[in-house]
Amino acid sequence: MVDNPTSDIPPGWKGGFAESNPAFAYPAPNLTSLPMLDNMANIPLLKRQQKVMWPEFSWETIPGDPGSRCFQMFSPDISRLGYTNTGRIYSIICPQQGACSPSLGCMNVEVTVTGQRGWVDETNRTFAADMTVEGKIWFSPSAHQNPLVKFLWKKFEDNQLPFPFIKKHAIKVTTHKVNAPEQPVFPVHTGESTDFKIPGFATHPQAWAVGNLGVGIGPVAPTDSPEVNRFNELIMDVFNIASGNMLKSGNVLTWNVWFTAPELVDTQEWEDHALKWRESIDADHGSPTGPGTEARFFDGTPFKPAKELLEEELEKVRLLKQIL
Repeated sequence: MVDNPTSDIPPGWKGGFAESNPAFAYPAPNLTSLPMLDNMANIPLLKRQQKVMWPEFSWETIPGDPGSRCFQMFSPDISRLGYTNTGRIYSIICPQQGACSPSLGCMNVEVTVTGQRGWVDETNRTFAADMTVEGKIWFSPSAHQNPLVKFLWKKFEDNQLPFPFIKKHAIKVTTHKVNAPEQPVFPVHTGESTDFKIPGFATHPQAWAVGNLGVGIGPVAPTDSPEVNRFNELIMDVFNIASGNMLKSGNVLTWNVWFTAPELVDTQEWEDHALKWRESIDADHGSPTGPGTEARFFDGTPFKPAKELLEEELEKVRLLKQIL
């Protein structure tokens, strides 16, 4: 971390919210006295922010095999932590990234915050939060011209069914606290994850602060349509082949979020930023020239799906063509 904890703090910081309840304190912050809040409900209350310039994600490409763990930085400067001058968190925006399938083209993925609560202490560069999130998958704009995607899209339109060509119609994946499938709320804490060794390329000592969280991946959220449910399951199978099981049910997705120094919030800019990524109309994170990084193993070797997995993808594609 950069030195001098207070020199980067802009004027207006008061603090105090972290100390307003003894239960909020480390080593085990308990935030259950706070309500879980909607991300967009309290934007006018935001006064300060920390931007996540380096959102480093990690997961096991073969669940249960630590040697299969890979690391990938999602697109930077999407995720943010927003709070008041006293340090109460009122909004958290999470990042996006993409994965590309040989058969279907590129798909965007976002870990969408559905609820949050917590505190920040700028003086000590610490924070604690709870979140609920859901994974969202939808086809990137570059995939819209893929012949198979166009074929499937047309079939869905003909049957008046929603197709995940934009985030509004994204496939949703449920999440939960690690090792607690019945608990949708999970903690976000100061510091790097200690669950595994982190390679040098996934650390950012130039950051102002760092936090970490881990989330258990659950099943795909069902819809009212059996055909859509089957389609979504197959698309998720293809996505997980392309991404190395990033959102495979039963896996754990961990990320270290590396923050830049606190800044003052321009409320309109924050709202515009949040709405932009909430809609994500033109987002195409699957491009290899995009701002995120490719998934890599600890030694820096890029992740590539095994040949047998690509053959499995072809079988999934065959089944997709038979839907409807």
